[in-house]
Amino acid sequence: MASKSKRPRYSTHKRIAVPEVTDWLRDVECGRVPACEDMRMLCTHVRRVFATERLWVDRERLARYMGYQRHFPFDLSNDEKFLVALWLCTFREGGFPRWRDLLLYVGRGYGKTGFGAFLAFCMISPANGIEDYDVDVCATTEPQARIGYNDLWRMFEKRSDYFSQGFDWNKVELHNIQTGSRFKYWSGNSDSKDGMQSGCVWFDEVHAYEDNASMEVFTGGLGKKDHPRRLMTTTDGEVRDGPLDDLLERSRAILHGERPDMGLLPFLCHLDGIQEADDESAWPKACPRLLRSPTLMEEYRTEVSEWRDNPQKHPMVPTKRFNLPQGRTDVQVTSWDNLVAASRDFDASALAGRPCVIGIDYARTTDMVGAVALFRVDGEWQVIHHAWWCLRSRDAGEVKAPLREWEAAGELTIVDDVEISPGLVGRWVSETARAYDVRMVAVDYYRLTLMRDALAEAGFDSSLKGDEKCVWLTRPSDVMRIQPVIDSAFATHSIAWGDSPLMRWATNNAKLVPAPHDNWTYGKIEPHGRKTDPFMALVHAFCVSGQIPEDAGPMVVPMPMPL
Repeated sequence: MASKSKRPRYSTHKRIAVPEVTDWLRDVECGRVPACEDMRMLCTHVRRVFATERLWVDRERLARYMGYQRHFPFDLSNDEKFLVALWLCTFREGGFPRWRDLLLYVGRGYGKTGFGAFLAFCMISPANGIEDYDVDVCATTEPQARIGYNDLWRMFEKRSDYFSQGFDWNKVELHNIQTGSRFKYWSGNSDSKDGMQSGCVWFDEVHAYEDNASMEVFTGGLGKKDHPRRLMTTTDGEVRDGPLDDLLERSRAILHGERPDMGLLPFLCHLDGIQEADDESAWPKACPRLLRSPTLMEEYRTEVSEWRDNPQKHPMVPTKRFNLPQGRTDVQVTSWDNLVAASRDFDASALAGRPCVIGIDYARTTDMVGAVALFRVDGEWQVIHHAWWCLRSRDAGEVKAPLREWEAAGELTIVDDVEISPGLVGRWVSETARAYDVRMVAVDYYRLTLMRDALAEAGFDSSLKGDEKCVWLTRPSDVMRIQPVIDSAFATHSIAWGDSPLMRWATNNAKLVPAPHDNWTYGKIEPHGRKTDPFMALVHAFCVSGQIPEDAGPMVVPMPMPL
């Protein structure tokens, strides 16, 4: 049951008389600390909420939480006190937490895991006032999940004479004897997740989650205890179009006043642009702890210097230190910003009857198949695409993408069979050829035998050499020749495939691989869980894009020589 320390006194006013809240607001608003635009908008949002809603800050509870600092090897900074006061101690009418979810998005070195451990301790303490209020820390791997747990465990071990009066603990869980509350850790591979009855679920390093389903399984027990909460702590990372990107998009919509916050408190710290990486005074925008840690600042200086000297060798510095994702550690096909630009819509109905080429790619019919139709319209490459996924693929357990969502959106067909029949792809080619003027179909040289008959039924003859309606067999040399053209299409934002998370995912799963004579070809970042077939189908289509008449735009693509 909730604390009954005093009768709630709800207030609606513009003046917030809680120093733990106002100190950070004033730090940001007066420029005492560098802050990104998202942080300044958060301050505006918080003031607006207090000015328009009936809220109550439980000062007694807050004071007790602040008193727990004496057990930890650090004093809370103004930004941390701000979050404790808002997330754990601010309530709306009915006694419900005003903010039930906290997203802590900060640069590496902030101390987010130690701070998360402090929050966990507060929630399992008597000051919380709710019995059996379990806090479960979760991550994609057990070592990561254990980090936050171990922070508290080590503190208990160092002061065992004090904590043994009210707690039991071991290497797996901490138990408050008085409240019955427990602090435990879980990993993405943990069993019995559905039996969790958490008061709070803490997701550490959200950037590593590839889909929402793997997070939702941990939150199934929320709501069985009063004041259910979610804590999400993270830097940025390499996974795109996953839960973190969804959270960031939602957070910025909240901060811009485009949607209600629905209990989400987004604390976003990052540079406002890569140009600020050259300005040390701006670095605390991403990691406020730099203002109070000369040692951490020196480490930042070293890493940034190394990154400037050799960006390819230290590609994650902007992503991890400044929360400015620049792409994967491998040599990326193109930047994430370019992939987002390619996701703009176009009028597909206007393509009816226009000339195009088709590209098809698959490694195995028991895995994934990708197909695209490539058009040129007023100097822009426009892409219609589809993919098929074999439900019985041996890689099914490795693929974390939201395949069912993509199927519902019409981007993907999930095939519950031993393989993806070539006839399924052939029918798509036939349907495409009826709607558009398909000049040529390109497939991987080594995969033709799987598709020859299906393509023949669709009207495309693999025995023809260089003529219309033929099947072009793409060779590695074709891919190397066309890679600069694809690179230019992304860089100039002259390619569009609609709002397609599937194409973004598949392209982001590919990497550039050095080839002879200073050329590049394409490879997979990871061989099993990250499929590239839809992107490689696009590559095959580009290899024969010279078949599309040059009636719109200056780009000239040389045709390959007949075999």
